[in-house]
Amino acid sequence: MNSKEVVYVVSDSVGETAEFVVKAVASQFNGGHVDIRRSSYVEDTEDIEDVILLSKQTNSIIAYTVVIPVLKEYLDRRAKEEGIIAVDLMNPLIEAFTNKFNKLPNRQPGMMRKLDEDYFRKIEAIEFAVKYDDGRDPRGIPRADIVLIGVSRTSKTPLSMYLAHKRLKVANVPLVPEVPAPDELFEVPRNKCVGLIISPDKLNDIRKERLKALGLTSQANYASFERILEELDYAEKIMKRVGCPIINVSNKAIEETANLIMDYLKSERS
Repeated sequence: MNSKEVVYVVSDSVGETAEFVVKAVASQFNGGHVDIRRSSYVEDTEDIEDVILLSKQTNSIIAYTVVIPVLKEYLDRRAKEEGIIAVDLMNPLIEAFTNKFNKLPNRQPGMMRKLDEDYFRKIEAIEFAVKYDDGRDPRGIPRADIVLIGVSRTSKTPLSMYLAHKRLKVANVPLVPEVPAPDELFEVPRNKCVGLIISPDKLNDIRKERLKALGLTSQANYASFERILEELDYAEKIMKRVGCPIINVSNKAIEETANLIMDYLKSERS
């Protein structure tokens, strides 16, 4: 395939299903180099006419997942009149379901998205956790379902990702004596924040291993006992000021800590 070859993906919903199928087919032809142009949420014949016009001007195919009968029929007719190849990716299987299982389709666009709403919530939560990881942007703090605070190496990031897979939007903020805690942290309800603490000995071991993995000396200030005590003392003061519950993660697996956080959230909401 070359860059001049175009597939117009047309849908009365998002069009993700059609695009996925097109990419799967294109991958069978010299690496799948095809220009996919999506036209989502087509609502009337004018939307279809726009695609027909564009398709006439290019070396293209139309692949569609249009379930609204009047729009499907119009697209089929206009494509035939203009000599354009238009492939219905859903109707053959819909007819097979109808004939074999003796059931009638709803013919409602977006049903897949409705079924996958839980999936999309998870993706949204994961993207949120990545965007607001490690205090990158304090604007995420008021928007989070839960805010995790603690010193470095208290599992804030893996906890955030684990909770994101449970559909919770999590922001996490590292507490460092030299860096003032963001103002937003003291403005969120205390029941939306959880402090993570750890024993000095455990943190010392973890940080030494971290430095070793980075090829650095374990004598660095980051892993010194004096520095660790200073950070933990600072973190405790911030947590008391916020008034949030505190979990000691010293000997807890990520799943165990996450379950404690989720149980706490449930108790606050009930």
